[in-house]
Amino acid sequence: MNSAPPLWHPLRHDAFRAFWLASLVSNFGTMMQSVGAAWLMTSLSASPVMVALVQTAVNLPTFFFALFAGALADIVDRRKLILVTQSWMLLAALALGLLALTHLATPFSLLLLTFVLGSGAALNAPALQAIVPELVPNDELSEAITLNSAGFNLARAAGPALGGLVVAFVGVGVTFLLNAASFLPMLATVFRWPTKAPASTLPTERISAAMRNGLRYARHSPDIRIVLTRAFAFIVFASALWALIPLIARVSLGTGPTGYGILLGFFGTGAVLGAFGMPQLRLYASIDRLLTIGIITYALAMIGLGLSGTLWLSGLAMLAAGGAWLLILSSFNTSIQWAVPPWIRGRTMALYLLVVFGTLSLGSPLWGALAEATSLEIALLAAGGGLLVSLAVVSRYRLSTIERLDLSPSAHWPEPILATQPAPDEGPVIITTTYQIDPERRDEFLAAMREVKRLRLRNGALRWELMRDPNDPARFLETFVDETWTSHMRLHQRPTQADREIEVRAWAFHVGDRPPEIRHYFSELR
Repeated sequence: MNSAPPLWHPLRHDAFRAFWLASLVSNFGTMMQSVGAAWLMTSLSASPVMVALVQTAVNLPTFFFALFAGALADIVDRRKLILVTQSWMLLAALALGLLALTHLATPFSLLLLTFVLGSGAALNAPALQAIVPELVPNDELSEAITLNSAGFNLARAAGPALGGLVVAFVGVGVTFLLNAASFLPMLATVFRWPTKAPASTLPTERISAAMRNGLRYARHSPDIRIVLTRAFAFIVFASALWALIPLIARVSLGTGPTGYGILLGFFGTGAVLGAFGMPQLRLYASIDRLLTIGIITYALAMIGLGLSGTLWLSGLAMLAAGGAWLLILSSFNTSIQWAVPPWIRGRTMALYLLVVFGTLSLGSPLWGALAEATSLEIALLAAGGGLLVSLAVVSRYRLSTIERLDLSPSAHWPEPILATQPAPDEGPVIITTTYQIDPERRDEFLAAMREVKRLRLRNGALRWELMRDPNDPARFLETFVDETWTSHMRLHQRPTQADREIEVRAWAFHVGDRPPEIRHYFSELR
């Protein structure tokens, strides 16, 4: 019988183990803070919209800053970026704690400082996500991502209950101070990491160009579009649970902060149990089937929350929702990590986080408004039903089509040999490749070149065309345009082994005595 590698296998690696433990402590602080912030708002305002806006303040910064943060994660020292953002969040949590302890907190100051904390998290998250593949071997990446999710949800299981106890017996301000202290282990861990020398001798990519390249890569990568589409379709309905769970605890169940913490504890426990079961589940079901099971389970859990009137029945629904949430989000995360090479990973993870947290931030007030206009029960039933409908619509976009490609650098593009050396910012540059093919295999050649087109555009080319010679049906000219000579030289550093296979398949159609001729042209007159 086949057996899956143990979930804790990546913890053998010292760097990942230190990172995971520091993340666990930080996540405990975050979970306690979330309980304190939500509960503080229910005491400052009884409006469901204002309570839901706490989640918006946490998640909206990701919508604003994700792509910028992803570009930073790819072009600056990730170690320094994490040190700055972690310090930023420590100070914001400290300020919020002092305001709460002195009874000076208002709905506006709570939302503002929560937004500041969320901004630090938004700038921090792509770098943290992109680092994981650097800490473990590629064949342990899935377990490392699941283990990270398990750690987060272990904190979710115990952190909210602990936060509820702190709120009940010590006061809400202490939860914010404990969150501030929770950033210290990550600061100490990252501070000890050595600073890596730049991987490229080329000038640092401009932030605006890096952001454009991130969007261009996603646009021309079908695998990334599949993950982002599925994530959006899930989160837009799943956000109802996060927006309304504080009100379910206070209004529907009539419990205090301890009951709210217990519900979140059930959710976290379900996620941890799901994490330990995932390695075995992957042996018997495809990722798409697991995703379908997870989404149906989450939808039924939201419907159960809408119909339940007791704490323990609601807790069981949250237990199921937690396991489903872990299964769904780790499947999305693993798939998108498999789909991208290291040079673009920060920006790609930023786009994924943008979809997840941006949709959470926009969906939360909408579900809060629906609950205010109707009832909590109707809002949850509508969200569960909508999630089931969306599953039927998007299930044709399959994650199983995303292969585990070899995305290690191939370095197969030779250095261009030119009679005169262009200036770094000289451009645009037109690169041409001339092919002689067997006309009988024209359709096969065109199919292979469509893959080449996607490859060129996602790696940074501004424009791509394949031209035919009307006087010679065997002659084709591939052209693509790079913005500057430096941009083109970056293209020489980006191809992966998977990219090389695409080019080898296309070049195999060339039947000339010599390899396809490659030329470079620079703009002279405009």
